[in-house]
Amino acid sequence: MPTEFSAREVAELANVPVRAVDKAIEEKVLTGIRTVARGRRRMLPLHAVPYAAIIARLPVTLSLSAKRDLARTLCKRSAARMTVEPLEIAPAVMVDVSALVGPDMADRAARYGKARDSHIEINPDIMGGTPVLRGTRMTVYSVKGRLDGGDSIDDILEDNPHLTREAVETAALYARTHPIVGRPGGRPWAKAA
Repeated sequence: MPTEFSAREVAELANVPVRAVDKAIEEKVLTGIRTVARGRRRMLPLHAVPYAAIIARLPVTLSLSAKRDLARTLCKRSAARMTVEPLEIAPAVMVDVSALVGPDMADRAARYGKARDSHIEINPDIMGGTPVLRGTRMTVYSVKGRLDGGDSIDDILEDNPHLTREAVETAALYARTHPIVGRPGGRPWAKAA
């Protein structure tokens, strides 16, 4: 199965606002979208990451047809070639993609996708289906909470020597891009009184 990302993951990996990714979906520029989880989540292909980064950093505005051509061109390229070779975005207009977004953006996104699939587990029998680090009961949100609370990745690794740095970094990125939905816990009204 090819690597797929949620719109929030694409935005985080491309360092663009989620709205930019949503706009590309609405304009039907990004194709190959697969809907999962009862139609609630759209999964985007790997080429969506460099596409979002290029569009955000390009100093000109492209027409809708030019955006679609750009997305199709990126889709045809392998992850290794996606951001290394220049792109022709219009007749006689070439873009040095590696200078614009970095030469390894697609590779980093593909590595994150593989790490996510190998380190994060969602099982209804473990922590009620909350995403956890595989082989543990440590949720990705607890990792993010520790990092937000001032702990470093090294502190987490010291407390959990069986984990790898890649697993902790992947959990933190996953937690940022998949926030818990619903009402906040605790009693927020108690602070106001």
